Amino acid sequence: METSQAIERPEVALRGRDVLGIGDLDAREMRAVLALAAQLKERGRAGDHPPLLEGKVLALLFEKPSLRTHATFETGMFHLGGHALYLDDRSAGLGRRESYADIARNLERWVQGIAVRTFAHANVEALAAHARVPVINALSDWEHPCQALAALFTLQERWERLEGLRIAWVGDGNNVLRSLLLGAVRLGVSVAIATPPGYELDAATLEEAGRRAAPGTVIDVIDDPVRAVRDADLVYTDVWASMGQEGEVERRRPVFARFQVNAALLARAPRHAVVSHCLPAHRGEEITDEVLDGPRSVAFDEAENRLHVQKSLLALAL
Repeated sequence: METSQAIERPEVALRGRDVLGIGDLDAREMRAVLALAAQLKERGRAGDHPPLLEGKVLALLFEKPSLRTHATFETGMFHLGGHALYLDDRSAGLGRRESYADIARNLERWVQGIAVRTFAHANVEALAAHARVPVINALSDWEHPCQALAALFTLQERWERLEGLRIAWVGDGNNVLRSLLLGAVRLGVSVAIATPPGYELDAATLEEAGRRAAPGTVIDVIDDPVRAVRDADLVYTDVWASMGQEGEVERRRPVFARFQVNAALLARAPRHAVVSHCLPAHRGEEITDEVLDGPRSVAFDEAENRLHVQKSLLALAL
């Protein structure tokens, strides 16, 4: 298929590389992923989908259920002229019927890349250690790099820049925060983190973020949501209990109650500030309908942008 105009491929060396965490991409490489995503999004809206991965197959190994991740990776491969092969936990018996090492050694003979959505981050690392094709972390309990890229892309679209902006995180110190923080500070975005005592991000990640941070970038760690949002360009939240933590829901609910992103909290942020959530949302818990469905929400823009950043990442890595 001929395209109306050639894609401007960024000059970065991602071909054949794993992306297990956002730290596997330096600042230049992240900017390249965002730049190509912008091209692919613009072309896609005109119905023009360059077949950059024609004849290539991506295996989707999913131990956790998914809407956005499954739909966007599969659609992305279709748009790029390739194919996605979906293998859920029942089909592959991840780590039980076969070891992750043996799964990797088999898949590398048939496909050109693997995207894995799992619980333990060690599972992602095991696949990458034994597969000779690129492995992309589509979510683990430790990191969610594709979500971080989508959030940063959405922020860049909104403000036409990233340097000098500020994100306020309100909620749990989880995998999405870890990837978002490590990616944001490298691109010059300051981050204020408000979590309840006992649910903070780990010290090692905070230290790593400090080492990665671009000059002038600030990381604030506090337990007051109002202070966190007062200078924010983006207010970000996520569920109070992630998949695998269902048994903690009732215990966490009263602890996190004052960390709800609602109209009262948003009123303490600058008038230009927008709100996002990685989804799925537990409406009425970490975020209210009024905010999530309101004019300042970019959560569904970010959900769309998962498609574009993942297409870009696949096109550069496979």
